[in-house]
Amino acid sequence: MSVIGSNILAGASGQGGYFLTNSLRFRSSASAYLNRTPSAGNKQTWTLSFWLKTSKSNFDYYIAEASTNSSTDRTPISFNSGKLNIRHIDGSATQFTIETTQVFRDPSSWYHFVIAVDTTQATSTNRVKIYVNGSQITAFSTASYPTQNLNTDWNGANAHSIGSSTTPDSYADMYLTEFYNIDGQALTPSSFGETSSTTGVWIPKKFSGTYGTNGFYLKFTDTTSTSTLGTDFSGNSNTWTVNNISLTAGSTYDSMTDVPTLTSATAANYCVFNPLDKDSNITVSNGNLAASTSTVDHNLIRSTIAIPSSGKFYAEMRFDQTMTGNPAAAFGLISPSASLSAHIISAGNYSVYGSASTTLNSGATSGASVTGMTSGQIWQFAVDADNNQAWVGLNNAWYNVYTSGATTGNPSAGTNPTFTGTMAGLFFGADFVNASGSINFGQQGFAYTPPTGFNRLNTFNLTTPTIGATAATTANKYMDVTLYTGNSTTNVITNSGSMQPDFVWIKSRSNAQNNDLFDSVRGAGYVLFSNATNAETNNTANFTSFNSNGFSLASNGGDTNLSGYTYVGWQWRASNATAVTNTNGSITSTVSASTTAGFSIVTYTGTGANATVGHGLGVAPSMLITKPRSSADSWLSWHTALGGTGYFYLDLTNASATAATIWNSTTPTSTVFSLGANGGVNASGVNFVAYCFAPIAGYSAFGSYTGNGSSDGPFVFTGFRPRYFILKNITSAQSWSVQDTSRSPYNVASAVLLPNSSSAELTGTDFIDIVSNGFKIRHSSSGNNNNSGDTYIYMAFAENPFKYANAR
Repeated sequence: MSVIGSNILAGASGQGGYFLTNSLRFRSSASAYLNRTPSAGNKQTWTLSFWLKTSKSNFDYYIAEASTNSSTDRTPISFNSGKLNIRHIDGSATQFTIETTQVFRDPSSWYHFVIAVDTTQATSTNRVKIYVNGSQITAFSTASYPTQNLNTDWNGANAHSIGSSTTPDSYADMYLTEFYNIDGQALTPSSFGETSSTTGVWIPKKFSGTYGTNGFYLKFTDTTSTSTLGTDFSGNSNTWTVNNISLTAGSTYDSMTDVPTLTSATAANYCVFNPLDKDSNITVSNGNLAASTSTVDHNLIRSTIAIPSSGKFYAEMRFDQTMTGNPAAAFGLISPSASLSAHIISAGNYSVYGSASTTLNSGATSGASVTGMTSGQIWQFAVDADNNQAWVGLNNAWYNVYTSGATTGNPSAGTNPTFTGTMAGLFFGADFVNASGSINFGQQGFAYTPPTGFNRLNTFNLTTPTIGATAATTANKYMDVTLYTGNSTTNVITNSGSMQPDFVWIKSRSNAQNNDLFDSVRGAGYVLFSNATNAETNNTANFTSFNSNGFSLASNGGDTNLSGYTYVGWQWRASNATAVTNTNGSITSTVSASTTAGFSIVTYTGTGANATVGHGLGVAPSMLITKPRSSADSWLSWHTALGGTGYFYLDLTNASATAATIWNSTTPTSTVFSLGANGGVNASGVNFVAYCFAPIAGYSAFGSYTGNGSSDGPFVFTGFRPRYFILKNITSAQSWSVQDTSRSPYNVASAVLLPNSSSAELTGTDFIDIVSNGFKIRHSSSGNNNNSGDTYIYMAFAENPFKYANAR
């Protein structure tokens, strides 16, 4: 096994100077767990703190347990269908149960959990506190608190386990690091973590307090032997016994360099198989590094990280069977739009596929037959996104062009690639037919040394985003979501990013009121309604100013400030500067643009003839929203998924349609968008506004997906932890929907507002998990987000780039 040396970079971007190097993988398939029986400590007051990366498709397992009798007297901490559950059973009677409403089923990044118990507290709700990523959880599906001075089994002179019940059984499938037990104190997260001063993300810090009698600190860094993995680093010598955890080189090696800090090129948050982005027939296991299916159909699974726009990356795949037709399997690069129940030999994919013969395949075309795929082989993939090349290897013999099958490829030299084509945006993945296998991105050491210049696919090696990497460029400096309550008097609304917005979209949550849209180019008081065709009106008695850190409302109320009504204000920054005249198009436009954030506000006057309008972005926009200002007409809109003739309406439920006269059958360029003679976008003498959006890696994304009608709905990779997104069914007539993490602060998210309607906020439908690298549809029968076979477009904006994001 080769392992590239660690290079810990103190003060790396987005970090606080405290870096982790190792985690421990718990495999339920191996019945892995730790156990210990301590001497008696404080059973009333204690704190657990740990960083956890979850796996296992059903998110249902024990994290830890203490027990005097495994059936009648125990204190388990577990996930129950993704909800965190802590309880105490004494004599077969449940003494308390605290279970979150929030679900924790984001497998792509790390959570920090703190569980603080102090049953001596006079107030019952202070006796058990749970924190995630530095914030206290306050919403519970069950909240039956312990009686005062109750003794739990934790810190008792009885059996304790990590990764299983004390029986042991119900084994976990997870990664753990930085596991602390503090005996005799109920602490807050600030003892174990802090908010990064650059990225605003919760990160680990070294604990500097006292541990108490049974206190311990497990960091899983001593790999001298399996027994030393359980070493206590607190100074108390409270070392744990390690069971069924392996340090044997290969796919069973359980000491990982997958950690929640950007430590080095070899220690960071790693890519794994994504249990949110797989065919339903596939089962993932072993820390999401193994996958299998017993069906005889093709079943695909993608990885948690897409190939970035630049860089070189390497991965290995080991299959457990010799491929003879059934079973069959493949390893390769999978398009984000590829059907998960289709053959990997299809458009947009690159693969090596083993069946009756083993072939190299470019898209839907099978190429040369190569060495047969046998059990235990290590297949290699090297991807060069900079030069749009990829190589397939076996035992370090690299194949050249896929139609020849010769082994003269050389990724280190960049010569004779197996495949050529756009690699950015593809995912590592596999296709299984009654087969199983394990993937490795380097978190457990590679079987072969990667080609020169090729990196592990982890967050350290991702491109540093232009938005989100520093305090001056955090995502809320460019897009923010603010909740407030109306007061029917002067109301100054302050956002979290100290950002001066140029576009503010306000909607009442509690009552049926218009969607009010304001922008700095048209002027503070001038309002348009996204749910109506009304011409622009001057409402300066309501919306009075764009401020350096938000906006101001006046006493008139209107749709934005009625006393006691609750509201949301979605805000975007264009330039915070005076709009300028743009002469790139045949129509002179007035533009306020931010090329950094990929957003511009454009006003122009129609000509009634084919024309072009400058948008000021410097790259082609992926979404346009236009509206006549001086006449009553609908909001004609365009999305990159529609092509040059496609359009739909922001104010209507209509499906998308096509017409050459709207965008003159032309998609936008890096300088202009095109208009036909259609009066909705180009009526002669009518004033218009256009909101133009372009994608920025790690900050904004625009795309489409196909619904499957299942509660295990599509997964959409955005490359960031979303703050806000808007969806529209373009196949059938359905409402638009907007969700954000201010109104839905935890998963499952379901608070929906409709841009095409004045309706108050809807909840209990359109279930979605918003996760560290995108979002997962969780509703089986919603036309707004998951009709089977229907196509949906989306526009999303980030809370944090995935490079830095914690699990949600």
